Amino acid sequence: MTTTDLHRLTGAYALHALSDDEAEAFERHLAGCEACAQETLELRATAARLAMAVTVRPAPELRAQVLGRITSVRQQTPTAPARVLPLRARVRRRAMSRWALAACLAAAAALGGTTVWQQQQAQDARDQTRQATQAADELAAVLAAPDARTRAAKLPGGATGTVTVSGGRDKAVFAVSGMAPAPSGKVYQLWFDDHGTMRSAGLMDPGRTQQAVLMEGAVDGASGMGVTVEPSGGSKEPTSTPIVLMSFPG
Repeated sequence: MTTTDLHRLTGAYALHALSDDEAEAFERHLAGCEACAQETLELRATAARLAMAVTVRPAPELRAQVLGRITSVRQQTPTAPARVLPLRARVRRRAMSRWALAACLAAAAALGGTTVWQQQQAQDARDQTRQATQAADELAAVLAAPDARTRAAKLPGGATGTVTVSGGRDKAVFAVSGMAPAPSGKVYQLWFDDHGTMRSAGLMDPGRTQQAVLMEGAVDGASGMGVTVEPSGGSKEPTSTPIVLMSFPG
């Protein structure tokens, strides 16, 4: 494999698409090629942004549908001239009018409640989008940091895991490719290895085989990381043997 060929492998390496031999050769090349090292970090940051993309479903247009139905119902036009009704009939009509007014007020209140509900749903969606965007930006910043260091390892089932650590940002990113879905009712949980003591670093998406996760919390001197299988919702401390333990790159 020539040097020219190695220069062209930045994208494949960033997406973990190289064979073991090709990856080893490219990593030796990276040690002496600043341009490829920088391009690889930038490509990983871009891939992470794409992987973290979030689609937010809009709230149902319930209020608009209700208002549309109201305007489509025609009011019946009186066919006979107004006449004086007996007292009992007038009392009954006033009672019916009060009932109709109450029904209208209830409908108006329901519409108002629907509007408030829709506004809350929209605000929740905006908050979720903002949080996802911030997380994606921070994840990308870690991958693109000048002091970012990366280490890869094989996981059970042929999956590949890569941890990237930035001392300057005091953050770490774990990326995995080809990981089997977590067992039913279980989830993969990340941990910082504080020299033998495990500290929770968040949960992975149990349904995705390829993902990049910004580990929750600061690295704070941790020597490495691990992944365990935990009950849905996660655990305060590991309840199973780690499926992988990785030392952080020096």
